[in-house]
Amino acid sequence: MPPPIEFFCPPKIDALQYCAWSEETFREMKAGELTAVHATVCYHENFRETAAVIGEWHQLFHKHQALITPGRRAYDIIRAQKTGRTAIFFGAQNPSVMEDDIRLIAPLREMGLSFMQLTYNNQSLLGGGCMERDSGLTRMGREVLSEMNRVGLIADLSHAGAQTCMDAIEHSTRPVAITHANPKAWHDCPRNLPDEVLQALAEKGGVIGLSLYPHHLKNGSDCSLESFCEMAAGLAELIGPDAIGIGSDLCRGRPDSAVQWMRDGKWTLNKSDATFPAPPAWFESAADFPNLERGLSAAGFEQADTDALLGGNWGRFLVEALTRQ
Repeated sequence: MPPPIEFFCPPKIDALQYCAWSEETFREMKAGELTAVHATVCYHENFRETAAVIGEWHQLFHKHQALITPGRRAYDIIRAQKTGRTAIFFGAQNPSVMEDDIRLIAPLREMGLSFMQLTYNNQSLLGGGCMERDSGLTRMGREVLSEMNRVGLIADLSHAGAQTCMDAIEHSTRPVAITHANPKAWHDCPRNLPDEVLQALAEKGGVIGLSLYPHHLKNGSDCSLESFCEMAAGLAELIGPDAIGIGSDLCRGRPDSAVQWMRDGKWTLNKSDATFPAPPAWFESAADFPNLERGLSAAGFEQADTDALLGGNWGRFLVEALTRQ
């Protein structure tokens, strides 16, 4: 078992952002009182390309050391609390970062990678994506997931198909995460997940980060804070409040070419004309995190459950998930 850890106060954690990183976005994190953020460093990049992105992050850590600090273990969240900074945890939204070599899993963890998705919409070497005919977890997927469990690299099931999610939850010896998605019963889109997946996730100690990306929201950019928080309240009744967090999927400041890279990567010659949707008016930046607290309170959450949903659950999860076996 991992050693006990006590936070100075309930942490506020956003389990997924992909912003145009700058002093402005880091100050917005501070204004929102965010203790930790999971930041995407890979969509379709390979190992070398992702290493270069991590290198750029280390320059940001040096330049903005008064605002941000590297996050590798749960104790880094306490260090961030002590110093009034935001701990940044790295994540890959695609297993392309490990290419086709399981031996790269341990070095990636040593480089600071904390999360890795098993798929990004499409079929990967590890499993089926939410935009494909879902094959479930593959032979290689089972081997890679076991190695991820060993080294303390969190399996993220966002963008995976429902069967791949169920297989991974069953196979993993550690709790897994869905860092940014919502219940399909609330808004039926390919990226959101059915109740049976969310129930299985909670039963095995996993956490889902509720997404604020408009394509995942009922009524899109016009989704109200009340609707979102009522959805959270209904989900808490279904799977329990301890299995829910926030994973905003905030992409503040990114150009439309970034969402085109997310969609198209290197796998198609038929390039999309995708554009970023406007964010909901009540969550345009990390500085708007306090709006969620007000909305959850209005939806009937007690303060302890609100604190858990806004970061306490992710904090507890990270203590166990990031410890090497």
